[in-house]
Amino acid sequence: LSSADGYLGFPGKKAMSVTYTLSEENEVCLHYHGTSDKKTVLNPTNHSYFNLEGHDSGSEAMESQELWLGASKYTPGSEKLIPSGEIVSVAGTPMDFTTPKKVGRDITADFEQLTNAGGYDHNWVIDGWDGTLRHFATVKAPKSGIVMDAYTTLPGVQFYAGNFIDPEVGKGGATYGRRGGLCLETQYFPDAVHHENFPGCVFGGDTEYDSITVYQFR
Repeated sequence: LSSADGYLGFPGKKAMSVTYTLSEENEVCLHYHGTSDKKTVLNPTNHSYFNLEGHDSGSEAMESQELWLGASKYTPGSEKLIPSGEIVSVAGTPMDFTTPKKVGRDITADFEQLTNAGGYDHNWVIDGWDGTLRHFATVKAPKSGIVMDAYTTLPGVQFYAGNFIDPEVGKGGATYGRRGGLCLETQYFPDAVHHENFPGCVFGGDTEYDSITVYQFR
């Protein structure tokens, strides 16, 4: 993807690429690279939906899957889901996935962050981020037995439980609806340009954007 200086209000002539690789270890590897001739925001991600019980198994199957996140903190948001700039502990809240639990166990809890988003749609802060490839998530499906491990070089992940999926007919005539799949979108934190305590996502000039995210199945 190439975009001109000023396109959508962002400075710099930009070039972004994503290379998708399938490995012998059952990995889908995503390698992002970006350049700009001026300082600009570069923060791409991937919005794939996963349901390890099968694409046509629906919301109940997705909510029954077990999720672990290597993230002891998250960035709470406003009613419009824009991060406030706070980085808070997940301990003692429905946002805690540091011990594996079913996605649906707490998804309807009386907790302001979940009420605002209709479920999970938040950025988690990956523990120990240092720019190297780190294991940050594991999803397990109880019936199929499929397990997905996720790795990234990025500091954050948006866990989205499909709260706003409008019904749509997909593969084999299956209907994909609300909470029919989940997303693990690796990223720099949303709205990072307005919060100095968030890792920066401004690149350009001598600084190139480069990141790797891996989804491995077993």
